[in-house]
Parts: sequence; C-alpha cells; structure tokens
Amino acid sequence: MDTSPTIGTALQELADLMAHLRGPQGCPWDKQQTWQTLVPYTIEEAYEVAEAVETRQVDGLRDELGDLLLHVTFYSQIAAEQGLFSLAEVIQGIITKMTRRHPHVFGLGADQPEAHEVPGRWEEIKRQEKTAHRLAQGATGPASLFDDVHSRLPALLWAAKVQRKMGQVGFDWPDAAGVMDKVQEELAELKHAHQTQDPAAIEEELGDLLFTLVNLARHLQVNPEIALRQATRKFQTRFRHMETRLHQTGQTVEAATLEQLEALWQEAKREL
Repeated sequence: MDTSPTIGTALQELADLMAHLRGPQGCPWDKQQTWQTLVPYTIEEAYEVAEAVETRQVDGLRDELGDLLLHVTFYSQIAAEQGLFSLAEVIQGIITKMTRRHPHVFGLGADQPEAHEVPGRWEEIKRQEKTAHRLAQGATGPASLFDDVHSRLPALLWAAKVQRKMGQVGFDWPDAAGVMDKVQEELAELKHAHQTQDPAAIEEELGDLLFTLVNLARHLQVNPEIALRQATRKFQTRFRHMETRLHQTGQTVEAATLEQLEALWQEAKREL
C-alpha cells in the first residue's frame, strides 16, 4: 500500500514547519528574514533549478525544487504574520488564474485552439485582466505593453521579454535575415565608437549590439539566456581541461605560454 503523503498533507507539514521556524522557539536567522533579505537567495535558488535541468540531475532537480518551494512558503509565512495573505491564498490564486487563462480547457465557452494559438490567447486574457485592474484602481491613461515587464529580470531575459511584447503588436522584422543585417549595422557602429575612444559611446553601442543579438535569438527561436549559459558552461569545461592537463605536468595556467594555452584549448575542443 502506498504510504506516501498526499500533496495537501505535505504542503501543510511544510507550512507548519515554516511557522515553527519563525515562531518563538524557532531559528534566530529565520525569524530575522524579510521579503527583501530573501530576494537574493530566491534568485539563486531559481538558477540552481535551471542548473539541475541543464545538467540533467534528476535528484538534484527534486532537491532544488524543494528549496524553491521553501521560499514560496517563507514569503507566504511572513505575509501571514502581517495579516496580508496566506500560503493557501497563494495556491488558490494561481489555481484561479490558470483556470481563467485556459477557458478552452475548463469549459468556459472558448473553442479549442491549436497549440500555436495558445500564447496569443494567453496574452489577450492578460491584457483584459490588466485593463480591469487599472479601472478598479482608478488609473488614467492607456495601459502599456510593458506593465507586467519587470526591469529586475536578468538583462537578457528583460530584453527578450520587451522584444517579444513589441513583436506581438507587429513592431518587428519580418524574418531573421533583417535582424542579421541589423547586427552587422550595430557592429559597425561599435567599431566606429571604439575608434573614437569615447567610453560612453562604446558602452551604448555595445548595449545596442547585445539588444539586437537577443532579438536575433528570438527570431531563431533560441532562448538567449539558455544559449549563453550553455556557451559559458562549455568554455568553462574546456578551461578546466586545460588546468588539469597543466597540473599533470607540474605547471599552472598563469605560468604557461600563450602557445601552450592555445594548443591545450584546441585539444579540449577535440576531446570534449
């Protein structure tokens, strides 16, 4: 017989655990935390989830998802102590939202869309929700495409989301070829800025080039954050190979010649 706990029981045990950690007989560190102090740790935990997925660590992913769920519970417990909202309200809120945004699944009168049509319908429902929220808050002026785009996202993700939003209303290149031409244009402008030795211009043109490369990634249906993470991991692995090979001969990277490093780099590319 399966004796594993139900989801509801497990969630309640986690909520009770967090309440105890924050209670009078709890942990001094946990009791000191606020939403603000938790944010850096939460971001770190989210990236550790991504790391586990990218490296296919099944047990690691289970553990990292647990850490991330703990953070959801932590924020909710702090909110409950202040009479703001509870973990149950967080859970019910996402259930309500997901039901509302999937009318074709839950029999709310919408016809069944094709898979490629779902994102567009999702965005339309979100726009309707934002409009209703603005009216309820007595806001004036038009809603913006960027009302739900947060600048605290990592820069690559922020740029990608801004560009995706603009593309949804037609402010976009028709295909990747146009974006590639724009990359070359931005690269030429960066070269010119470098020739003038103007630090502000160099920074601005480099930013424009990076922004355009993110747009190219979108047109090529590549997630730029994931692509850069994979590239960084690849280069880091190759460099570690170089360090290991040098260590085997009693050398260090710092003492090796550029020719030795280049030879080992090419070896790493072949072997890895």
